[in-house]
Amino acid sequence: MRFNLIGLFLLVLSQTSWANVAIQHWQTSQGTRVYFVQTPSLPMVDIRVVFDAGSARDDAQFGLAALTSAMLDTGAGDWNADQIANRFDAVGAAFSVGVSEDMAWLSLRSLTEKVFFDQAFDTFASILSRPLFNDEDFQREKSRTLAGLKHREESPGALAGIAFSKALYREHPYAHPEEGMVETVAGFEAEDLKAFYKKYYVSANAIVVIVGDLQKSRAEQLAEKLMAGLPVGEKPAEIPPVTMPTQAAVQRIDFPSSQTHVLAGMPGTHRKDPDYFALYVGNHILGGGSLVSRLFDEVREKRGLAYSASSQFMPLYREGPFVMSLQTRNDQTGQAIKVMNETLSDFIEKGPTEAELQAAKKNITGGFALRTDNNAKLTDYVSMIGFYQQPLDYLDQFPAKVDAVSVADIQDAFRRRIRPEWLQTVTVGGADSRPAAALPPSMAIGASADSQ
Repeated sequence: MRFNLIGLFLLVLSQTSWANVAIQHWQTSQGTRVYFVQTPSLPMVDIRVVFDAGSARDDAQFGLAALTSAMLDTGAGDWNADQIANRFDAVGAAFSVGVSEDMAWLSLRSLTEKVFFDQAFDTFASILSRPLFNDEDFQREKSRTLAGLKHREESPGALAGIAFSKALYREHPYAHPEEGMVETVAGFEAEDLKAFYKKYYVSANAIVVIVGDLQKSRAEQLAEKLMAGLPVGEKPAEIPPVTMPTQAAVQRIDFPSSQTHVLAGMPGTHRKDPDYFALYVGNHILGGGSLVSRLFDEVREKRGLAYSASSQFMPLYREGPFVMSLQTRNDQTGQAIKVMNETLSDFIEKGPTEAELQAAKKNITGGFALRTDNNAKLTDYVSMIGFYQQPLDYLDQFPAKVDAVSVADIQDAFRRRIRPEWLQTVTVGGADSRPAAALPPSMAIGASADSQ
């Protein structure tokens, strides 16, 4: 019955929205920043501890951050992986870990009733502060990771993503995939993970996010208890700046498939970028608005060159990717790239129409409430706000920031920030029956993956 009740709570919670999100902020006695949102609708709480320990901290050991994160709940304190899983299952709690380019995190979802919460929290705290990294567990997780990496080589989309990141970022820490490469992961030892954990999983390098049915005083106690189990340590040096490309390039990777995956873009925007909202709203019109975007209309609707075409900004601590993507028949690759690039150039030159802008604003702000309508989504947003030190009223101000964007703002931001002559394009697919001359002169496709 307990699990049915939890399911019911989640269902009801998913239909609940907080019009004004009041984020409370303080620091623990060890100096860790804490972000708390009280949501008294249901007796549940989400707790997340976030570290500046994403894949950008791998150095030359690509995949180290991801494997360290994946190993945390394979054994901690007095429990092995099965015992940890059973402890969470017994009280209906959910535990997860994750890694991105910038951050690594551990998350707990639990009912707040003491008989359930105490066991879930104690288990969570042990995973956070007392992971074992046993060699037997490590070898098993390493083998599983390597199998996944080898399977990745069979995915043209994954290969395109790896090559695209490398094309954009070269030797920068953002250049490699989060999960690493076969050749790097194969050389890991358990001691490497222990050293990474010891360096980065410290209270000076953490933030704590708590969203749920708790009083602030209780949230303060929980944050203090979590951080008390960690050494203070030090926050790492800032991730180095991104170097922009100086010319366009196209890399072609042959793959035995009837479809070609195409990615094109350049480093785009970062989380504190003053141009962020102009780029965000503009991109919704260009390719982020799915079926109503310009790229979809030009590439798919008018010419039938792809099932879909889209674009996206992915802001990070430094400039994350701006990427346009599509899949097309091998023999249409040149034409699809040409239309995609012409659509971008036209958008940069002329900007959106006022009608497009108003439709985009309505779409973005009209659906915004759904982005914060449950604890899990709020936890994601508050984690972003805390980690990147955004204003505490970020969520409340988001619709107004979107509404304030003008056609001139979008045109100005795109002209300054997105340069067609710097676009990096990656194609992965079968042989193209059309000659390379079908592409624009500045975008000629090379013969192999080494042609960049």
